[in-house]
Amino acid sequence: MQFMMKMNKVRFSVSIVLLFVMPAIMAQSEGLTSSPYSLYGLGAINQTSIGKTNGMGYSGIGLKTDGEINNLNAANFALIPKNSFFYDVGLKGQYNTYSNRINDESKTTINFSNLAVAFRIADDFGAGIVMVPYTDVGYSLVGIQTNIEGTNQTFESNVSGVGGLSDLRLNLGYGIIEGLRIGANASLLFGNIEEEESFTLGSSSFDLTEKTNYTGVRWGLGMQFDFTDDITLGSTVQFPTALKGNLKRSVLKNIDATDITVESETSDDTADFNMPLELGLGFSARLFKSLTVSADYKNNFWSDTGQTENLGTYVDQSIYAVGLEFVKKKDSYKYGDRIRYRAGYNYDTGYLSVNGSKIDGQSFTAGIGIPVGQGQRSMLNLSYSYGSQGQIQNILVKENFHLLTLNLSLQDVWFQKRKIN
Repeated sequence: MQFMMKMNKVRFSVSIVLLFVMPAIMAQSEGLTSSPYSLYGLGAINQTSIGKTNGMGYSGIGLKTDGEINNLNAANFALIPKNSFFYDVGLKGQYNTYSNRINDESKTTINFSNLAVAFRIADDFGAGIVMVPYTDVGYSLVGIQTNIEGTNQTFESNVSGVGGLSDLRLNLGYGIIEGLRIGANASLLFGNIEEEESFTLGSSSFDLTEKTNYTGVRWGLGMQFDFTDDITLGSTVQFPTALKGNLKRSVLKNIDATDITVESETSDDTADFNMPLELGLGFSARLFKSLTVSADYKNNFWSDTGQTENLGTYVDQSIYAVGLEFVKKKDSYKYGDRIRYRAGYNYDTGYLSVNGSKIDGQSFTAGIGIPVGQGQRSMLNLSYSYGSQGQIQNILVKENFHLLTLNLSLQDVWFQKRKIN
C-alpha cells in the first residue's frame, strides 16, 4: 500500500511539472498556422478542443460524459468518477491550400494541440487544468503593391507575422443536486505576436519589426441540466475582458547605403486588445443506447468590443456545430464493440468583414475512438476535418484545409485498495 501511495505521488508530481513546462514550450512555438487570415486581430482562433469533440464538429457544451475530459463546459467536470485521474495530450497536423485570382499555394504545419489533466476533489466536485493554443499567427505576404501618396508611382513590400496566444485554463465543476451541475473557469491568456514589414524604394530600404506581448485573465461560467438520463442541456458564458499589450518597435532605415537604426519601446493602451462577451448553448441526446447526438450554438459579440482593424470591421460571430457518436456497446468484453465512430459539421460566420464580405468558414469532421487496454475509458482519439474559409473576391483568398488531430486520452485509478480473496 505504501508503494502504491508513493507511485501515485510520483505521477501527480510529473503531471504538475508537465503543466508548468508545456506552457512555456507552447507559448514559444512559432508558425503554428499558415493561414493568411491570421494577420487579423490576435490571429486565427483555434477551434480544436480535447478528445472526442474534435470528431463531433467541435460540439460539446451540452455533452454529458464521465469518461473523458470535456473542456467546452466547466460544469461537466463535476462528473469525474471517484478515484479517477484523467490525462489528455494531443497533436495536430494541418495541410492548407490557398487560391486567389492569380495563383495557388500550399503549406503544412504540425504542432501540439493540447495538454490536460482532470481529477475529482470531493463528491460531485471535480477540477481540471487545460492548456490549448488560443490563437495562431503564421502568415507571409510577398510583393504587396502600394501607391506612393501624391504620385502615380508604386512600391512593393513584404509582410510576415508569427506567434500566437495560449490559453491556460482552470475548470471547476460542482453538482448542486441530482441532474444539475454548475461550473466556473479562469483562463490565463498570454503570448506574443511578431510582425515584420520591409520594402525597397530606389537605393533606400525600410524594415519595421513590431513585437507585442499580450496577457490577461478571462472568467467564465457553465451549466448542465439533465432533463432525463439521456437528454442534457448545457450553457456557457465567457465574460469580456481586456488583454494588456506591451509593444516593442524596431525600425531599420537604409538611406543611400547609410544605415540609420531607430529603436523604441512603448507600453500603452493602443496595444491592448478587447475580448468579447461569448454566450453558448448546447444540447445532447442518447438514442437507442448506442448513438449520441450533440448540437451547439455560440454567439460572440465582437461588435461591442470597440476593436478596430485597418483592413476590416469586427462583427458579431455565430458558430453552429453538430456531432454524432456511435458505439455498439461501450462496456462490452468484445474489443470491436467498444470502438467509437464520430462525425460532425461546423459553420462559423466569422468575426471580420472585409470590403463588405464576412470571412466565414465551414468544416466537416470524422473521428474514431480506439480503446486502449481493457478499460472502458482510456482512448486513442483520431479525428479528421476538411474545411474552408474566405472566398475568391475583392482582396480575399479562398483557404481549404485538411486537419488531422491525435489525442491520447488516459484514465488512471488512484488510491484504490486491491482486494484479495
